[in-house]
Amino acid sequence: MLRVRDIMTPHVVTLTPDETLREAIDTLVTCRIGGAPVLDGERVVGVLSAPDVLEFEANTPVATIRSDDDDAGTMLEPAEEWTDGDESPSAFFTDLWTGDGPVATERLDPRIGPEWDFLEDHTVAEAMSRAVCTLPDNLEVSLAAQRMLALGAQRALVTEEGRLAGILTTTDVLRAVAERRLSVRQYVFD
Repeated sequence: MLRVRDIMTPHVVTLTPDETLREAIDTLVTCRIGGAPVLDGERVVGVLSAPDVLEFEANTPVATIRSDDDDAGTMLEPAEEWTDGDESPSAFFTDLWTGDGPVATERLDPRIGPEWDFLEDHTVAEAMSRAVCTLPDNLEVSLAAQRMLALGAQRALVTEEGRLAGILTTTDVLRAVAERRLSVRQYVFD
C-alpha cells in the first residue's frame, strides 16, 4: 500500500503570520505554488492560499482617497484652457527639474510604482485560513485523498509525531496515479 509519506513533498515552503500579503504572494509566485502553511515558530497556525487572498481582498473595504494631510477632498481648480501653439501648462513643472536623471514625465509615470499597495498594508494573519487539514504520514493515500475530497482541501499538511513533515497536494495524488504508483482499480473494487 502506498502511504502519504511516499508521495508527499517533504520540503515545505512556509510563511509567517507577520509577513505582508505582498511578500507572501511574491513567495507563492516565485515558488510556483498555490498556497503554503503559516508557522509561528514551529507551530502551524494556518494556511494561506491564493483563494484566501482573493476572498480577503474582495471583503475588505478600500479607501477611495489616501492622503496623509488634512486637505484630502479639496476640490481642484479647473485647468486653464490650452490652445495648440501656446507653451504647455506642464512646462512650469518640467522647468523646475533640471540636470541629469529621468525626465519629468518619467518621474511622474504612475507605472513606476503604485501610490498605495493594498497587499503591503495587510498581513498573512489577516487573510489566512485557520482551518487546516492534517494527515499522518503513515496514512494510506486513498484514505488521504478521500479525506481531502470530503473537506474540499487542495492541500493537506502531513504530520509525523505532531510536527510538520511535509505537504500533500492534489497534484501529488494525481502524479502518483499518472506514474501508476497508485492503481485506481485497486480501490474501485475494495
